[in-house]
Amino acid sequence: MTAKDLKKISRENLWFNNPIFIQILGICSTLAVTNLLTNTLIMTLGVTFTAAFSNLTIAFMKEWIPRKVRMIVQVLIISFYVIIVDILLRAFLPEISKSLGPYVGLIITNCILMGRAEAFAQSNPPLPAFWDGLTSGFGYMWVLMVIAFVRELLGFGTLFGIPIAPSWFPQWTIMVMAPSAFFLVAILLWIAKNRMTGGKA
Repeated sequence: MTAKDLKKISRENLWFNNPIFIQILGICSTLAVTNLLTNTLIMTLGVTFTAAFSNLTIAFMKEWIPRKVRMIVQVLIISFYVIIVDILLRAFLPEISKSLGPYVGLIITNCILMGRAEAFAQSNPPLPAFWDGLTSGFGYMWVLMVIAFVRELLGFGTLFGIPIAPSWFPQWTIMVMAPSAFFLVAILLWIAKNRMTGGKA
């Protein structure tokens, strides 16, 4: 696979086939963790790590995985990397691990991971599969970070826990609540569709 092919994969996953506002996947975590930038960053890094290395592993092993049990094996591989993420967070970032709670374990159920494993890693060589998982994770990350930026700034007046807004700034309670993420995803989706269609969407 050439550099041109890798660039095409990047463009697809970061924009034209973005897992959040095009495929509408991974919405649960969009609601759950995007009220704080720190939590969002750690969560999305965990998803990116898992997507990249599970894709890599599946691409290496695909010739030895019986077709009838391939999805079970894919889930087991994804689970292995999610457990690594969970262990690392518990060991080195215990407060964030506690804050994220069960959502780290729920990375296993993220449709992005199974989607890329089945749609790409199962039928492509290891390097492109790794790159596909990595860029899918980055595509997921940048959208959630934009949402978290808006929600934390308007909801708490902070960025990464650092006070930014002046004392007179009114905190938007709705931005701390999960429904605000739906509104922000809808706005991003609308913007993206309009950009892709030249304003005809």
